[in-house]
Amino acid sequence: MSGQIVSTNIRFNLEKESDRTAWEYLQQRDKRQHRSYSRAVIAAVNDYFERRGRLFSDPYLETREKEDAFLQRVLETIRAGFDHAAPVSSAATLLNLLQNIPPQPASTENATQEDQQESDDTALDFVDSF
Repeated sequence: MSGQIVSTNIRFNLEKESDRTAWEYLQQRDKRQHRSYSRAVIAAVNDYFERRGRLFSDPYLETREKEDAFLQRVLETIRAGFDHAAPVSSAATLLNLLQNIPPQPASTENATQEDQQESDDTALDFVDSF
């Protein structure tokens, strides 16, 4: 079909919610990116079927995408927290945090290791819950 142009019509029943939504998307399209309805429809159809193909060959793709988006939001939240923190250097903040940690008695070294193991297990359980 080299150089061959095929024409087809698309009909929208504006009484149906999904048809009306599609029509509204076409009306609101970015005309710099999709100069015509045809270009917008072609891009949408290709995106839809390419994604279906990727999901079929990789069933966990959507889960990984959601996990990546979640981790990105966590990182953005952490960065925002640092940006809004008092204008103190990171080293000074860390030093203050370390100074507020109560000293552990030497006789409880085994208990401290058990507490650390329990803390590590809790953290792993939290991460596995996603």
